[in-house]
Amino acid sequence: YDVILERCINHSRALYTLALLNAWGVRTVNTAHVADVCGNKFTTTLALIGHGVPCPRTLIAYTPESALEAIETLGYPVVLKPAVGSWGRLLSKINDREAAEAVLEHKTVLGSYHHSIFYIQEYIAKPQRDIRTFVVGDETICGIYRVSEHWITNTARGGEALNCPITPQIDALSRAAAQAVGGGVVAIDILERPNGEMLVNEVNYTMEFRNSIDTTGVDIPGKVVDYVLRVGKGEV
Repeated sequence: YDVILERCINHSRALYTLALLNAWGVRTVNTAHVADVCGNKFTTTLALIGHGVPCPRTLIAYTPESALEAIETLGYPVVLKPAVGSWGRLLSKINDREAAEAVLEHKTVLGSYHHSIFYIQEYIAKPQRDIRTFVVGDETICGIYRVSEHWITNTARGGEALNCPITPQIDALSRAAAQAVGGGVVAIDILERPNGEMLVNEVNYTMEFRNSIDTTGVDIPGKVVDYVLRVGKGEV
């Protein structure tokens, strides 16, 4: 094969397959490195911080006691997330100590790997929306607002997609985030503080765009295919 485009939404299958293909010398979009970094919120955050990309304050804890300490260090409200996950699932907005103690107890009793690592992030009081941009190679091709009255704005959770004009600020932040994780074809989730400051929340390496093609008027799959062909020819 000259190049393979990975579109599997199962992270483990995608990562292992990409690692195998890359070990064989097969070009892939994206690479195993990008999948490895983006498939875990902790490693994504490390990559963003390491490249000077602004992101929400984040703490990691491994026990309920240290998680509670981390939560109170950040200050209420906070958002508790699984380190590995997507589509806005298993997120908790924790507003006070009683809620923190209850959620931490529940996660401890559940006992699985996903509940044993506490990824704790400051809550950003965004304006009932976040921004998702789509980066292909070194170009931010388009973006959407994901609008919801609920604090979780994912379209998978009922958020409405509206076109988001790509300003120079959004473009620079999106491309910086993409390069921080290794480049390729990625979607960048951006949060806005009340003062207008923008922060990168997550980077998605198997980006979904069903609700974004008509919304933006951009042929997203066509842009992706053009980039993949360039990778296959060794042009990028």
